[in-house]
Amino acid sequence: MMTNRRSFIKSTSTAAVGISLAAAMPIPISSCAGANEKLRCGVIGVNGMGFADLAAFLRQENTECIALCDVDQNVLNKRASEVEKSKGAKPQVYTDYRKMLENKDIDVVIIGTPDHWHCLPMVEACQAGKYVYCEKPLGNSIEEINIMERAAKKYKSIVQVGMWQRSDPHWRAAVDFVGSGKLGKVRTVRTWAYQGWMGAVPVKPDGNAPEGVDYNLWLGPAKERPFNPNRFHFNFRWYWDYAGGLMTDWGVHIIDYGLFGMNAQAPKSIMAMGGKFAYPDDASETPDTLQALYEFDGYTLLWDHGTGIDGGYYGRNHGVGYVGNNGTLVVDRDGWEVIPEKKNGKELMEKVGLQKGTGKGLDLHMKNLVDVIRGKADKLNAPVEIAANTARVAHLGNIALRTGRRLYWDAGNSRFINDEEANSYLVPAYRAPWSLPNI
Repeated sequence: MMTNRRSFIKSTSTAAVGISLAAAMPIPISSCAGANEKLRCGVIGVNGMGFADLAAFLRQENTECIALCDVDQNVLNKRASEVEKSKGAKPQVYTDYRKMLENKDIDVVIIGTPDHWHCLPMVEACQAGKYVYCEKPLGNSIEEINIMERAAKKYKSIVQVGMWQRSDPHWRAAVDFVGSGKLGKVRTVRTWAYQGWMGAVPVKPDGNAPEGVDYNLWLGPAKERPFNPNRFHFNFRWYWDYAGGLMTDWGVHIIDYGLFGMNAQAPKSIMAMGGKFAYPDDASETPDTLQALYEFDGYTLLWDHGTGIDGGYYGRNHGVGYVGNNGTLVVDRDGWEVIPEKKNGKELMEKVGLQKGTGKGLDLHMKNLVDVIRGKADKLNAPVEIAANTARVAHLGNIALRTGRRLYWDAGNSRFINDEEANSYLVPAYRAPWSLPNI
């Protein structure tokens, strides 16, 4: 069964729980092909998902890690020791990603930083001629996303984005079934994430950054603020300066398949409602409750999230429901099934029982990248173009919430129609000396 979200996050995205590389790594390198064929990686941001991504990379044949980079020296030393213990050689360590990118021995760069630190390293890695695996969401603003898409195209870069459900066979099988037409006319697509394990973020006072942390570099292009432990490491997700809350954390995965199944790109309009209803006085900024409704030609797509409860649709705490006239296909990380509609006691289509998933999506996603690099596969499963479209859709929902009104989107010009307040959210204000790449 697919690892559930609680155990997945706790094992990959918190400072307190490390990833056991010794248990995760393959058999020794000596069993692989010649050394000249090795793919050597460097990882930027190794506390949570970046280290999970590294483990998946090292499970591929003939790969090694030669560099790690993190602004937290405590995390950096721990991860370097874990790699050395597992692989027999200690990677070179960096606290500034720009120095790491100067290392010409690095073939693949894995970016596992907070969202506000995706754009600059990805663009600069492309400029340096590296292959890239970048965590989702692609960027923390729509203009960053546009720049990253242009950079990958300009430098002809191979960039896989961490939307690993794109490589998970049962998700793709579900999309194939939707495309068969058996569901009849699909009028609504429901996408949701109800995360009961997520409680309130306790209010904590500002203070000094922990020893060994380059907090100024951690902030990077984000607004200068005093250090607060709530804004650091895992909980950065719940602050607008660094991320987009559950909408861009879970939503990018789930909304992506809502779009994929409908072969959809940009919506015509968006509206959203929500807020901090479960934990109104906690320290987070992003909503714990949100519904965003997207208008497409002939159907709507709903995003619905809630923290602190697991009461999602169809008895599942996350998933996609393609609601057709003949039946509804429901898919989540455990598998997919079809629930027929009934009229006069008769089912309008054949029921499909649960088709279970493999639980190997991340490994398969990394394998897809490695296979493309080595010429064994023709295309990436989650290239920048796909990831950019999905991330934009997620950010559109957040902007609709923050403006409090229905917005109309001009995808061709990447702007809202006749709404300058909404357009003000498109381009981030980078803190000097950082600036948006000119691509």
